[in-house]
Amino acid sequence: MPTEVKPYGNQDKSKKEEVAEMFNNISHRYDFLNHFLSMGIDKLWRKKAVKKLQQLAPKKILDIATGTGDFAISLLRLKPDEIVGLDISKGMLEVGIEKMKAKKIDHIIRMQLGDSENLPFEDAYFDALTVAFGVRNFENLEKGLAEMLRVVRPGGKIVILEFSKPKKFPIKQVFGFYSKNIIPFLGKRISKDEKAYAYLPESVAAFPEGEAFLTILKSLGYQEVNQELVSGGIATIYSGSKQ
Repeated sequence: MPTEVKPYGNQDKSKKEEVAEMFNNISHRYDFLNHFLSMGIDKLWRKKAVKKLQQLAPKKILDIATGTGDFAISLLRLKPDEIVGLDISKGMLEVGIEKMKAKKIDHIIRMQLGDSENLPFEDAYFDALTVAFGVRNFENLEKGLAEMLRVVRPGGKIVILEFSKPKKFPIKQVFGFYSKNIIPFLGKRISKDEKAYAYLPESVAAFPEGEAFLTILKSLGYQEVNQELVSGGIATIYSGSKQ
C-alpha cells in the first residue's frame, strides 16, 4: 500500500479531518479554481460520466464528495426524482446549498453533511451513485467503496470519475509539469491555502489507478467493472454494477 498522503501532514489529525479542513479553507474559491485550472475540461468529463447512467434512468441518485454540487447538477439531465449530494466539508456544502437555491433546484438536490465511509442511508436505497474526484481523498479506500456498494440497489450502477496519470508523450510530460508546478502556484495565490493545491498531484500519484483500482472494485463485489480514459488519461471514468 502507498504511504498515506494528507493535505497538511499533521500527525495529530486523521486524513479525513485534514481533507474536511482543506475543503473548508478553499470553499470560497473552489468553483472558480476548479474550472479555471482545468480550463473547463472537467465539465466535459462530467458529461461523459453522466452518460454512463443514461440507460439505467435512475430515480434516486447519491453523489458522494459532492463539494458545491456541480456533478449533482449535471445529473439532472437524467431526470431523477431525488439527488442527495453528500460531503464531509461544511464550507463546500454551504456554497452548494446557496447554488441550488439560486438555480431553484433545491427541491430535487438535497445537500447533506456526511462521511463517505459511514453513509447515513439504508441498504439498497439508491438506483445509482456517483463520485467525481473524491475517492482518492478517502481515508480508508476499501471501506468507502464497500459503503458505496451497500447503499445501491441490486441492478444499480456506480460511476467514479477520478484523476489519473497520463502515460503517453506529450500529454504525460505536459500534465506532469502543469499539475506539479502551475496548479500549486496558481492555487496557492488564488485560494490563499499553500498546501491544498500541492496535495492534488501528491494524492493523484499515490492513488491506485487503472487495473489496480478495478481489482479493488472486483474484490469488494463490484460487477461489470470498466474504465474509460478521458483527455489522454488525465482522468478516468470507472463504472461498476451491483448484482
